[in-house]
Amino acid sequence: MKVTVLALAFIMVYTTSYAQSNKSASIPPALSAIKEADLKRDLYEMASDHFAGREAGTLDELKVSMWWADKLRSAGLQPAGEDGTYFQFFSLQRNRIATNSSVSIGNTSLQLWSDVLVAITTPAKVSAPVVFIGKGSKADLAKADVKGKAVAIQASQEGLHLDVSLWERRYMGYVLNKFRADLINRGAVAIIFIADPLGEQSWNQVVPAMQRGLYDIEGGPNAVAASNIPVFWLHGSNINLFKNDGAMLNATINVEHFEYPSVNIIGKIEGTDKELSKEYVLFSGHQDHDGVRLPYGTDSIYNGADDNASVSVALLAIARAFKSNPGKRSALFVWHGAEERGLLGSKWYAAHPTVPKTSVVAVLNGDMIGRNNPDSAALLGAYPPHKNSSELVAMAMQSNNEGPKFKLDTLWDKPTHVEGWYFRSDHLPYARAGYPAVFFTTLLHSDYHTPMDKAERIDYSKLKKMGDWMYRTGWKVANTNRRPALEPGFKLER
Repeated sequence: MKVTVLALAFIMVYTTSYAQSNKSASIPPALSAIKEADLKRDLYEMASDHFAGREAGTLDELKVSMWWADKLRSAGLQPAGEDGTYFQFFSLQRNRIATNSSVSIGNTSLQLWSDVLVAITTPAKVSAPVVFIGKGSKADLAKADVKGKAVAIQASQEGLHLDVSLWERRYMGYVLNKFRADLINRGAVAIIFIADPLGEQSWNQVVPAMQRGLYDIEGGPNAVAASNIPVFWLHGSNINLFKNDGAMLNATINVEHFEYPSVNIIGKIEGTDKELSKEYVLFSGHQDHDGVRLPYGTDSIYNGADDNASVSVALLAIARAFKSNPGKRSALFVWHGAEERGLLGSKWYAAHPTVPKTSVVAVLNGDMIGRNNPDSAALLGAYPPHKNSSELVAMAMQSNNEGPKFKLDTLWDKPTHVEGWYFRSDHLPYARAGYPAVFFTTLLHSDYHTPMDKAERIDYSKLKKMGDWMYRTGWKVANTNRRPALEPGFKLER
């Protein structure tokens, strides 16, 4: 009995001591430093026409990066980039279809981008007979001899789910994915799609992206792949080119290569604990957007107020909170470049961190946190198979319950969700590289990737609540005695 009493006493003392030592992790002391007025002022500046949409690889991205460095210096963040600066530069590798490329069907030469779209950025030289298989039904595909042929198919929305954002920019890719793997495996040397009405609607929407080509960082998977075959789109009015046997495709596709600078902006607030200050909670967002593109009405500047100036200014506000009252661990803030080019800044930083990789205990990423219903939000990476740290998720959930009490949308975190939203923001490279990571968002809206995503459409009260939520979560991570553990055997479905 005496041993049992002593054991119980020890447990009570240990539990009380643990609770007291972690009490500060539940009480963020500097919420008042996150001010709605600051968020609004900073966002109106960042999302103004002055920065022309902050497109990665342009002078506009570099210009806003200098602006950020001044903001960080004024807020008291220490430089945490390379060579004692706030900057980590990296190179964007760009592959683009060259203007001396040519495509013809029989004796008919096709004008690049007006008569024919080149949908895959890969070099090719093809002279092959065309086999036309209508709308590409399973039966017609099964009996068609496609080896060594250019396969022509009438595009169709059959079997596609188009209730997605910006469907007109994604339709052609969805159509291709219905046929691509099968035709490549069976030896087709090219694919030609004849546009249906939806394809015609998509034409002008996709031309800018196809003309820009592909971007990646050094050694990335978007480099031209030898396994690709050329893919073309023709207007529906050209269907007669394929109705007679013996049509020939002759195409020479040349790819030109460029290199551009992009940059991550990085600052830190040192922690107070002698040992824990050597570890970091990393706050993540991206600073770039789409630049000047296809006009909507009279406006062609894609200001990117919600995407992603909303998170950018929230991170600065959170940094001010940590500056006024640091946590035990240090707080690291990374504004990534070139997210819109394919998560390139975060891919670079996850592979080349400016602090020891093992010192980063968690990544709190945000993307689009200033729109939609005032009481709703989402936390992605909170449910399997996307959850890579139960302990980090628990801290984020507890922080929501203690603070903003958002009603959390769980559907967007499912692998079956048509948007695949989990795979489209900067937490992803970190999760893949083994960092505990979650993604705060208020989800998409009708102004997404249009010039209508402007500062005046942000809900600044909601933006403050989202900033509070991220800060509360980061404060817990910064002050808990035990760093969040990774899920054993974590593996994403794609």
